[in-house]
Amino acid sequence: MFSKACEYGIRATIYIAKRSLLDSKVSLKEVAKEIGSPEAYTSKILQKLAKDNIINSDKGPTGGFSMDKSTLNKVKLSTIVFSIDGDDIYKGCGLGLEACNEQMPCPVHHQFKTIREDLKMMLETTTIISLTIGLKDGLTFLKRS
Repeated sequence: MFSKACEYGIRATIYIAKRSLLDSKVSLKEVAKEIGSPEAYTSKILQKLAKDNIINSDKGPTGGFSMDKSTLNKVKLSTIVFSIDGDDIYKGCGLGLEACNEQMPCPVHHQFKTIREDLKMMLETTTIISLTIGLKDGLTFLKRS
């Protein structure tokens, strides 16, 4: 459903948010290790998230990645998905056809339209802080051990 880059971007943002709640910045190496992503790939994803002002990137000896605590309640999953994957997730055909639409629907068009609408609602209402709490409490995880 999401691109691999988007999956890593969501996981990285959740991890950075968790550490930001503890007033801690994290390094690229730490993020990559914690989410199970290659460092070079993670670097590009984090650069994109920083460019779009979703996360902070500070250089130097006390640098690292972080998020402002005041934005943790405001950043929604949809913000991250849009930053990395754009809005294609809201438009695509369930069977991958290019010409699928209301006038010429594919066999799953109407069912998939409902799923897409539910997904959009979930992405637009789920905050990063709500996902961070489960992680902090050990109820959720970002990679399999």
